[in-house]
Amino acid sequence: MNNIIVALLFFLLSANAFACYDKSLNIMDNYDNCLVDAEEGVAEAQFVLGLMYYTGRGVAHDYREAVRWYTKAAKQGIASAQYNLGVVYGNGHGVAQDYKCAYMWWDILASSGEAEAVKNRDILAKEMTPSQIGKAQDMAREWMAKHQ
Repeated sequence: MNNIIVALLFFLLSANAFACYDKSLNIMDNYDNCLVDAEEGVAEAQFVLGLMYYTGRGVAHDYREAVRWYTKAAKQGIASAQYNLGVVYGNGHGVAQDYKCAYMWWDILASSGEAEAVKNRDILAKEMTPSQIGKAQDMAREWMAKHQ
């Protein structure tokens, strides 16, 4: 199953598009800028830090820290972070492998028409029981009711 869920990180290079990331700076200066913004609650900076930790780009590779920052960004509606949480839960990177959580994150994105999330959710569903899918769908509905 891991080979199926090895999805490319959504907007892998999109860190360059966020305000805290400046191509003219070295990676550690970018980290410092993003950390300040992320700690102040800037969702895009939280996503960029998650991406940095996930890839080990400029910081020590740390899946758990990536999940922490992705989760903060996802709660603020950053689609890239939500997608990447589907990847980390589907593969068990930094968290226990949990298909229900992976399905939940991809289902949230699928509801807004994100094609890759639909594809990954549907692939994952083939590995789940109807009960697990139902629970994951309930989790997605509850999350959307609370956060949107």
